[in-house]
Amino acid sequence: VRLDPPFVAGMTAVGIVEETGPDSPFKVGQRLIGPTVDGFGGYAEEALLTNVTAEPLPLDIDAHAAAAMHITYSTSWFALHVRDDLKAGDTILVLAAAGGVGAAAVELARVAGARVIAAAGGPEKVEVCRGLGADEVIDYEAEDLYERVMALTDGAGVDVVYDPVGGKYFDIARRLVAWEGRLLVIGFASGDIPQAPANHLLVKNYSLVGVHMGGYRTRNREPFERCYEAIYGLLRDERIHPLIDSTVGFDGLPAALKRLADRQTVGRVIFDPRS
Repeated sequence: VRLDPPFVAGMTAVGIVEETGPDSPFKVGQRLIGPTVDGFGGYAEEALLTNVTAEPLPLDIDAHAAAAMHITYSTSWFALHVRDDLKAGDTILVLAAAGGVGAAAVELARVAGARVIAAAGGPEKVEVCRGLGADEVIDYEAEDLYERVMALTDGAGVDVVYDPVGGKYFDIARRLVAWEGRLLVIGFASGDIPQAPANHLLVKNYSLVGVHMGGYRTRNREPFERCYEAIYGLLRDERIHPLIDSTVGFDGLPAALKRLADRQTVGRVIFDPRS
């Protein structure tokens, strides 16, 4: 999505309701979180949310942690527990595992009892993956991703691939899916949308699964209640730790967005107008 400037960035907002529409189920003074209208406008002192997409935020959940979790952990929870049925003992390969959704997938898969192979680019991001609790970590800028995963799985491949990258890594990842495995398509951070050869799907008998968490908001909201109950419970129990790269105010925002565009961030960038 490319917008013509000027526009206000920021996908998610958390705060206190100051004003509502006449048919809103929410009240002034209530604490809410949610994606902003059209996915933009969160990096401001005030933001606009819709009745359909906003969610009440429990008082005991830290606002910064909630902002860091809201899209990333819910996307990964839907991927692992709605679109897939990840079980204890499964082996999962998480690509871009030091990024926002990748880090969330590592933690949620670990909590589910899966064996987690985390792949990331560069020594700093590799260390982040270790800190997240991944069982195995691969630096795909310095190591051969295919060879390392096959060695770690005794040539069998992985039960699940979590792919928010696309591009050239998709072709590697699909060859790493085990018999009757699942390749979860999360997004295309590389900028390139790959193509899957149908004959490969047939011969290896695996599933290619799209994950569009936002599409559930207007089709079936039931999983959202289960999702946030689960991830907030894990946060309270300190079983997950949302990865925050930095918290910035207005002055620090341009540099933070430049770091994000240059893929230099680890985890989420949080904007707080009070910072």
